[in-house]
Amino acid sequence: VQLVESGGGSVQVGGSLRLSCVASGYRISTACIGWGRQAPEKEREGVAVLNTINNAVYPDSVKGRFTISRDNAKNSLYLELNSLQPEDTAIYYCAIVCLGNWRFKYWGQGTQVTVS
Repeated sequence: VQLVESGGGSVQVGGSLRLSCVASGYRISTACIGWGRQAPEKEREGVAVLNTINNAVYPDSVKGRFTISRDNAKNSLYLELNSLQPEDTAIYYCAIVCLGNWRFKYWGQGTQVTVS
């Protein structure tokens, strides 16, 4: 299984980004998927989960600003980030196959998002 993220970058406060993740070796249409992030000197935290019937869950820190989605035909998942704040600066990782409590079986390598 391989997950490859793209779309990270530097953005001003209040800006937006769209992260993409292409999966290979696993059909995401049958998987619970998600995104996590890790800021410097902090533990990785989950920021979005989308189950197999497309119910999404977000922590309060990003609720209303981030949106997770999937395109099964492209075997890809996405994370729309809006109203970005400096505290959103982190490496963002896509993930598939939920293990509960924001844990996943497979993770991507990450893409950097910097907000200033």
